[in-house]
Amino acid sequence: MDTFTPDLPDTTKPTRTIRGAVTVLDVEKSFRNVYATAPDSVSFKKTRKRLVREALETIQTYGLDTSTSRDAPAKWLICLSGGKDSYALLSILLELKYLGAIQAELLACNLDQVQPGFPKDVLPNYLDGLEVPYRIETEDTYSIVTDKVPETKTYCALCSRLRRGILYRIAREEKCDAIVLGHHLDDALETFFMNLFHGGRLAGMPPKLLNDEGDVMVLRPLIRSEEADIEKFASGMNFPIIPCTLCGSQDGLQRMLMKDMLRGWEAKNPGRKAKMAHALSHVRPSHLHDPAVFEFNSLLPEKPKT
Repeated sequence: MDTFTPDLPDTTKPTRTIRGAVTVLDVEKSFRNVYATAPDSVSFKKTRKRLVREALETIQTYGLDTSTSRDAPAKWLICLSGGKDSYALLSILLELKYLGAIQAELLACNLDQVQPGFPKDVLPNYLDGLEVPYRIETEDTYSIVTDKVPETKTYCALCSRLRRGILYRIAREEKCDAIVLGHHLDDALETFFMNLFHGGRLAGMPPKLLNDEGDVMVLRPLIRSEEADIEKFASGMNFPIIPCTLCGSQDGLQRMLMKDMLRGWEAKNPGRKAKMAHALSHVRPSHLHDPAVFEFNSLLPEKPKT
């Protein structure tokens, strides 16, 4: 269960909602639009095929698509930040929809947090070009974060809590079953080690999570995919990337330290990340020390001594 408890934004401040002109997704049209200028190289096709396969494996393995039939599809809020991961997420899900591999309805969503210099026209123009349904919500969390967090501290934690709370609200308003995020394998490993080193617990990023209220899921279809593949894919697709000037401008972020650490390990021992990724899905509670996940007290020999 998600333990998120957001500090909600000031509801007296105005919010603004923009919706795309398209209300019903034409899967074939949007699929062809998103890949209209994709490279024809063998290298790009291999990367694209691998990302699509890994996403489908994740969806099937962890039951991400809860649609009961084509007539009763789940509805997903696809969260777009303007970064490479979320652009890749939308593209891959459109391909899976085109292939008939998923039944969930897709609604793209961006939260404009009123960061200075944020290019408000980039995502609407891109999504209009794809002809996908979308909702863009403007809510000033930037002022809250910069007011409450000293400049010497990182904004990520509070910014993430505020953003997640707003996305949950939007999901409810749009009658979505889940919010879908673009986190990848590197994010999961970085989070695991941040929790290990700084939180004193074994926890990462799950592929599927239910919020505390029990009404909205958090899904991560790209959680098995490596960031390097997503970078190659995004470069080939030439997405209109929007850099994050809020947290990206701060030095010494713990996540960046974890990223550098993992890169160093992989450079010295190629294949190390793949081994760690394998470990995330092969857990032995009986070989750890947590009595809440393994009943040590009831562990007794099957046969009495003679």
